[in-house]
Amino acid sequence: MTKLIALLLILAMAIQLIKPLGVPGLHRRMDFWKIALIAFAIWALALIGRDLFV
Repeated sequence: MTKLIALLLILAMAIQLIKPLGVPGLHRRMDFWKIALIAFAIWALALIGRDLFV
């Protein structure tokens, strides 16, 4: 699951660099770092959830 999340978020970052997504807060090409922060938070929550509930 974490590999799928990582792949999708890397794809979103690449798309943001090519053509901005237009989502609120992601209007410029240089906003791809915000996706990286979101990706780190989701990845961390997935890992913590896996360790706590498995």
